[in-house]
Amino acid sequence: MADDARSARAVGRAWAGGAGRAVASLGTIRRFDGPRWPVALQAAVSMAVPVIVGVALGEPNLGTLASSGAFTCLYAAARRPVDRVKVLPVVALVLTLCAAAGAATGPWPLATAAGLVTVTAAATALTYAFAIGPPGPLFPMIAFGLAAHVSVLEDGARHLPFGTVVAAFAAGTAFSCLVAATSLLRPAIRREAAAPLRVLIAGPRWDRVSTELFVRAMIVAVVGTAVSVAAVDPERAYWTVGAGLAVIGARAGRAHAVERGLHRIVGTAAGAAVFVVVAGAISPPPLVLALILGTLQFGAQMLVVRHYALALVCITPMVLILAGAARGTEPTSVVVMERVLDTVVGALLGAATGLIHRPRR
Repeated sequence: MADDARSARAVGRAWAGGAGRAVASLGTIRRFDGPRWPVALQAAVSMAVPVIVGVALGEPNLGTLASSGAFTCLYAAARRPVDRVKVLPVVALVLTLCAAAGAATGPWPLATAAGLVTVTAAATALTYAFAIGPPGPLFPMIAFGLAAHVSVLEDGARHLPFGTVVAAFAAGTAFSCLVAATSLLRPAIRREAAAPLRVLIAGPRWDRVSTELFVRAMIVAVVGTAVSVAAVDPERAYWTVGAGLAVIGARAGRAHAVERGLHRIVGTAAGAAVFVVVAGAISPPPLVLALILGTLQFGAQMLVVRHYALALVCITPMVLILAGAARGTEPTSVVVMERVLDTVVGALLGAATGLIHRPRR
């Protein structure tokens, strides 16, 4: 009995210490060695230009949807430019296929829910088994969710046709690859020899960490989707699951899960508040909105490697704008609060899955 009491006290102290470190991390700016601005700038251009083109063609909604292809630029950020341009087309293909799945199931909520779990499982297996790296399975799932979001039935007809949604995503991801390829215009980089693609994307490899992360992601996908379908709103399931996947990230460990979960909740709430205040004060024209999206994307990518909660202050308004503009609507205060609630549920779920982690003695 005495040993059990001591063990319980030790566990309690460990949890208290972990919670304290998570709270303290909100006041810590991490050091990041190396230039981050090239990737941030590429992501910003990839997001802003499709919106501008859409406005010029008289299709601002499609331009906003295509700007989601900027997520492609966020992958392989730590790789050499000559290697990165070989990896990103694969990422672009995966994102487009996930968007196609979302567009195909969008009109039917139960099919969308089943597709969300399936796409999350496939994206998680691919990104972890082939060591794609951050941001992992998050954006394939987001591509599915956004595509389903703009494919719902309105008065018996799709909001956007299947082919239009897929074409917009394909164009956006392709443009993102082209923007990343501009780094090869520098002669010094162009002369470097690129590694074979089978070396850059080696695998599949399953180990203790990848297995744990996969199991945790599936718990988030299944439970998050089930809760949304049964008690909330099937259309919002991708937001809940996305928050959980973002908390899991690409690292195992309970402390990491608690810290990411806290940052996700605090950063999303702050970003939502910024969105409500700014959206209530101004209504920018489409071209200004494109610049705002590009600026938010740049800020998010500069901050995400240094302070996750601060990055979410930029990410949250950006995603709210994307989801609303793609449907041709402006998120109301009620919708914003619903998204914050979805984030809290997903982040807590993602953090709770950290209990699966068993530290090595």
